[in-house]
Amino acid sequence: MPALKEVRIRIASVNSTQQITSAMKMVAASKLRRAQNAILKLRPYAAKLKEIMQNLSADMENSMDNKYADIREPESVLLIAFTSNKGLCGAFNANVIRAVTERIHNTYGSQPLHPSVHLITVGRKATDFFRKRQYQVVESWDDVYNSISVERIYPLAEHLMSLFTDKTYDRIELIYNQFKNAAVQRLVIEQYLPIAGEETTVKSPASHLSANYIYEPDKETLFLEVIPKSLRVQLFKAILDSYAAEMGAV
Repeated sequence: MPALKEVRIRIASVNSTQQITSAMKMVAASKLRRAQNAILKLRPYAAKLKEIMQNLSADMENSMDNKYADIREPESVLLIAFTSNKGLCGAFNANVIRAVTERIHNTYGSQPLHPSVHLITVGRKATDFFRKRQYQVVESWDDVYNSISVERIYPLAEHLMSLFTDKTYDRIELIYNQFKNAAVQRLVIEQYLPIAGEETTVKSPASHLSANYIYEPDKETLFLEVIPKSLRVQLFKAILDSYAAEMGAV
């Protein structure tokens, strides 16, 4: 019977589809687990290094020129938008794109002297969206997720530091989704440069006290080493956070 044959073909097709989707779920779960492990291992190190950087930067303000904490009138601003290369991840990309456009038009567009705002996009979704609408996208790092490693990311951080120190941009901000768990991502707008002051959002007696470090070797030597290293780690963490959040949103 033709009808019975069609049913059998349909059953075989459904079984084949189930096998494919099951394999895709296993691959996605494996990617999520690796991304989650990577960001959770890096966070304590990055947080402590950032704390040391902020204390060291504040301590050096009066003793030497801190080129990474040079607060200037933001005549030119660089926003780095982290999205994915693919879709099918809920509001993951839309939240970042919305935050970037609001930042451009509502935050910097509302200032009396409008700063020039440029973009670096990380992920094809942001690249396609902003280029199509004629935003000033100066660079696209769409291939960064193909090989997330310190060897690949650290030169990009050095590039950002040079853009700030040579005064091409007066402020650089990172806009990305921070990984919380497999079901929750938190949108973050983080000032990358100049170095922000010590954070005091944790309500504890120690939050109002500056850490008293004993430096060895001298502060100047540590300054030249620790602050650039911390900035490299902060960019690496943002990329790992965004990638893990994407894997959770898929």
